[in-house]
Amino acid sequence: MQLTTASQVVNFARELEGKSAKLYEDLAQVYEENREAFLSLARENKKNKLRVQRVYTEVISDALETGFSFEGLNPEDYSIRTELIENNSYFDRIEIVTDAEEKIQEFYLEAAKQSKSFLTDISRAFEMMAKKRVERRLKLRSLQGTISCQEEDDLLREESG
Repeated sequence: MQLTTASQVVNFARELEGKSAKLYEDLAQVYEENREAFLSLARENKKNKLRVQRVYTEVISDALETGFSFEGLNPEDYSIRTELIENNSYFDRIEIVTDAEEKIQEFYLEAAKQSKSFLTDISRAFEMMAKKRVERRLKLRSLQGTISCQEEDDLLREESG
């Protein structure tokens, strides 16, 4: 199923934010030493979920008037793993949420690109949330203890570009 309406895209964005918030809450329960960092990320997800809904509600009449629709946004292309496998190591679990952040960022960037000409407020909100995903991936790599100086530079360049 393709996402074609603004409502479908916003609902999918809210679903991604909710699922990734749950992942961070699960990590917070397992890893006490990084509990606050994970809970902070979960709170940010919940704020993003509200932000997307608020912007959508504010501009929906514009979208209806223009007859705007998205093209080719397939939710399966942006699906994320939502379970933390019991036997997985800390490293593997951080990899799962880092991958989720990257998929969510890709979704926001594509949705922003497609909505830029008609739904500028939604496009801006999506761009902002995609940009924040870079910071979050940096934070996760730091918690994982695997980020190299080169990787950090690459992620920072991605954020500014």
